[in-house]
Amino acid sequence: MRLFVSVDLPDDLVEALTDVQAAFADASGLNFTDPEQAHITVKFLGDVDEDRVPDLCTELEAAVADAGVEPFPARFGGLGVFPSLEYISVVWLGLEDGGEELTRLHEAVEERTTAMGFDPERHDFTPHVTLARMEHAGGKELVQELVAERDPTVGETTVEELRLTESTLTAEGPVYSTVESFPLE
Repeated sequence: MRLFVSVDLPDDLVEALTDVQAAFADASGLNFTDPEQAHITVKFLGDVDEDRVPDLCTELEAAVADAGVEPFPARFGGLGVFPSLEYISVVWLGLEDGGEELTRLHEAVEERTTAMGFDPERHDFTPHVTLARMEHAGGKELVQELVAERDPTVGETTVEELRLTESTLTAEGPVYSTVESFPLE
């Protein structure tokens, strides 16, 4: 099973995400993500044997308790890229509010999952929603310009849970399904 820990965006933000992506429509080389599957990846776990899932769920439940984060508002806005404006591989939507709570959740999940033997993150955690991946640099200048000039606010939601999500790769793109949910308390 290909798994990750996520915070999913609600359906009422799909249209606003689609509008942000539309601003990049003329940038060649971008492969857009499905706004209906929009999420923040808290921790990518990769391929996991199915028999490890019960222990993983126990540890994720404990991580939520360790973090001590109650349900909180998250406001999505601002644009960015990874790894840099000179070499763009991902275009993303950031958070204006809620980043501190998400970082605490990430740190607790990171501690519990690395103790289980999962690979530690190689980069600092930046809470974000992936809008597109850059397949080639044909539209790089337009992406640079839009990221520098635009500062969209997409909307707000209340984050009430983390999810263990399975990603099934298909010819049409990844399909995500929730394995287990972990309510914030």
